[in-house]
Amino acid sequence: MEAKVVQRPLLSQWMDTDAIGRMRRCSLQLPRRSPDPKRSEVLISVDSCPGKTSGYRRLIAVEMSSPNNKFPASAVQTGSLGALASLDRSLILKSKSQEVEPYLNGRCIFLVGMMGSGKTTVGKILSKVLGYSFVDCDSLIEQEAGGTSVADIFKLYGEGFFREKETEMLRRASMIPRSVVSTGGGAVMRPINWRYMHKGLSVWLDVPLDALAKRIAAVGTHSRPLLHGETGDAYTKALNRLSSLFKERGESYANANARVSLEEIAAKHGYRDVSFITPTEIAIEALEQMDHFLF
Repeated sequence: MEAKVVQRPLLSQWMDTDAIGRMRRCSLQLPRRSPDPKRSEVLISVDSCPGKTSGYRRLIAVEMSSPNNKFPASAVQTGSLGALASLDRSLILKSKSQEVEPYLNGRCIFLVGMMGSGKTTVGKILSKVLGYSFVDCDSLIEQEAGGTSVADIFKLYGEGFFREKETEMLRRASMIPRSVVSTGGGAVMRPINWRYMHKGLSVWLDVPLDALAKRIAAVGTHSRPLLHGETGDAYTKALNRLSSLFKERGESYANANARVSLEEIAAKHGYRDVSFITPTEIAIEALEQMDHFLF
């Protein structure tokens, strides 16, 4: 069975089904016969569970091939709807950004969180959908140091030098309107940094430490200077050090204006693990939490 998205959305009636996987409710309808006896238009409408998600409804018209125009519900498999699910998330992201953007009044968005929490990835998604510029503080510091990596800056000049540069970059970033700023994991520890970040809106990406350790272990710890010196395998080194750092920083992260909890996102969507959450879903939740703060 082949499917393709067509441009005209149609009305539908609701039915509950488990065949859609992560989509909690949907409807399928055959509105009319196609001139081609082997083709018909089918509408797939996705709605979030009341009280659990944003409540946005998206209507997507789909053209599907099947003999005799018969589409039993069992024939609709989760895998065949993966592209539609992705399209639906993109539409929700765009819609939510259009709702939130006017109330930001051009203020900067500062993303804070532990190393590996996805600040750069999510920041780029948010900046694109909001029409903002993207600023990565670590990258700016590296540029200032003539291309020297953060790991080498720590090694050559020490953490104190890096933190001073980080504060200077946050000061500069706070003066750039309509920007999404990815901060370093330890930026929250200096009160002066909060003075700059509070000029905009701060968002904490709260990721379970176990998930962070797995992410970091998968790509290696060489680019993470604060993880150097730990003993054990990559995962154990990362988890031990992250646990120690979070004890120091946890209360400071909580100073952010909005919190995006990946555990809560996973529960909302029925995922058994936060690793199933996409960056787009995190960006949507970030916009939701910013919306709550703004109102």
